[in-house]
Amino acid sequence: MKNQSIKKNLDWTCIIIYTALVVMGWLNIYSSSLSSTDGTSDKQLIFIILTIPLIFILLAVDSKFYEKYASIIFIGALILLAGLFLFGKTIAGQRCWYAIGGFTLQPSEFAKAATALALAKYLSDSQINLKDVNSQIQALAIVLLPVFLILPQPDPGSALIYSAFILVLYREGLPSWYVWTGFIAILLFVLTLIFEPIYIILASLLVIFAVYFKSRLGDRNPLASGIIFALISGFVLSVDYVFDNVFKQHHRDRFNILLGKTVDLKGIGYNTNQSEIAIGSGGWIGKGFLEGTQTKGGFVPEQHTDYIFTTVGEEWGFLGSLFVIGLFTGLLLRVIYLAERQKTKFSRVYGYCVAGILFIHFFVNIAMVVGVFPTIGVPLPFFSYGGSGLWGFTILLFIFLKMDANKVNEW
Repeated sequence: MKNQSIKKNLDWTCIIIYTALVVMGWLNIYSSSLSSTDGTSDKQLIFIILTIPLIFILLAVDSKFYEKYASIIFIGALILLAGLFLFGKTIAGQRCWYAIGGFTLQPSEFAKAATALALAKYLSDSQINLKDVNSQIQALAIVLLPVFLILPQPDPGSALIYSAFILVLYREGLPSWYVWTGFIAILLFVLTLIFEPIYIILASLLVIFAVYFKSRLGDRNPLASGIIFALISGFVLSVDYVFDNVFKQHHRDRFNILLGKTVDLKGIGYNTNQSEIAIGSGGWIGKGFLEGTQTKGGFVPEQHTDYIFTTVGEEWGFLGSLFVIGLFTGLLLRVIYLAERQKTKFSRVYGYCVAGILFIHFFVNIAMVVGVFPTIGVPLPFFSYGGSGLWGFTILLFIFLKMDANKVNEW
């Protein structure tokens, strides 16, 4: 009776969309790796087959288990991340994997679900109030601990995904100035790379003056306005130093190409240029499955991983790309809907973590491929090659579907 109840209460809309994305992902991996001899598509098919028992295990576990042992799962994920510095395998300059036989396992893919569980566990405590500074510090510590272990690997792409948790914290009461500060900092950083710092400082001063005099007389605080201006000026003046001394050369190159300062179509800008050519050549309806000349010719490096969407654009065209984007959008909206109907804070927060992580992956990957975001290692969920990524996203999603199916939202 219990198994029948779970089967009946599972959200089949999410499962159907998930299945469609996984199948379409494999078809594109098969197409993009057709000329290779390393059995990429065969390996991915094995990963997909192994995902089936994984799903059954996730659904068989009592949903209360995930809440009860969230902290232990999180600590285990941190230990696995830390262990990479001693036992990890280095591939392309990154120490991100454990080598197990002929396969590799990337713990950062599983750490996302573990962090989501830990954050949901922490925020579900009735005594936690994100208006309180101590609660803010502890919540941000949960998010930043895995980031501090991932960045030195170095894996900035995986670290970037943890920005999704800021959106979740904001949803649960984190003061809005955190989000606005982050957005303004990113905007000032980019603008300073384009224009001279003095112009950015003067423009900031004018904005602060306008806000100050537009405010009601009782709300004006010249000291606060002065401090904000000083912080902005200091940040703007530090951008060049950070860009030249903290960023690595390939990071600087990617930003310069994105901002139009450098044109290097045969070097660092090759991937983005070729992906744009491949997507643009697909037209409205694409060239057809296995008919992509850019794909078959292997012109786009890493096309079966981070650049898998170029295969979609070339072979399926604008309409096919729009359909894939529609599937991702539908999955995100469905997860948000399910999260909203939860009545326990733990399952609601976890649901929003799932939506946030999937959104950042989806948005950044496609933005990177079409050339509006710097090239960074962020895979497209369910599409990009790799067992760790596929299993990580599957675990992330199906833990939440188990929570919803078991009606843990009921009193």
